[in-house]
Amino acid sequence: MDFLYSFVAVVAAYLIGSLSFAVIVSRAMGLSDPRSYGSKNPGATNVLRSGNRAAAILTLALDALKGFVPVLIALMLAPRFQFGELTIGLVGLAAFAGHLWPVFFHFQGGKGVATAAGVLMALNPWLGAATLLTWVIVAAFFRYSSLASLVSAAFAPFYQLLIWGPSPLVLAIAVMSLLLVWRHSANIRKLLTGTESKLGQKSAPAAAAQTHHPHPHPAQHSHRHHKKGH
Repeated sequence: MDFLYSFVAVVAAYLIGSLSFAVIVSRAMGLSDPRSYGSKNPGATNVLRSGNRAAAILTLALDALKGFVPVLIALMLAPRFQFGELTIGLVGLAAFAGHLWPVFFHFQGGKGVATAAGVLMALNPWLGAATLLTWVIVAAFFRYSSLASLVSAAFAPFYQLLIWGPSPLVLAIAVMSLLLVWRHSANIRKLLTGTESKLGQKSAPAAAAQTHHPHPHPAQHSHRHHKKGH
């Protein structure tokens, strides 16, 4: 029976994680589908490239919450249903996997940075804060969201292991980190070639939609014709 409860908790976490808020928020606010421009990644950073900061912030918050809430609920129910650290770790991993491969959106998900942050905050608020601080420092210095995410992902399992000791949570965090790095493989190539977009930089399609190309002033045409007459 304990296994059944754990299984239900993990499946529920995956379904919650499968809510692709980048797409949901963009549709609700009349924006283009984030899978159609920029990095084509349904995440807050790509939504920011649309130029709508409010949509990006809302996406970031909801993506983090869908990682935080399932783990928090599992922790609250742990005494009643005998959830151990392994189950708690799997719940967090399932919510993260739901963001990567959302069943409601044809398994076309994002990279999982905000959702992973939410999971870490629920598993261990101090770990979440340390990882978030790492992200902020790297992003502030280099202005690359992808680089900040990669460095934070690399540090998170080591923070947990070195400060709080070995546990099943370390394994769950390490798997999340490896998946996050794998999902950033295209960004790693762009970073190496110097073509990666910086924070706040609009994608070409999004920027083009807002750029007005003025036509030559009629006076300029008449001036050119006047010159030819001489």
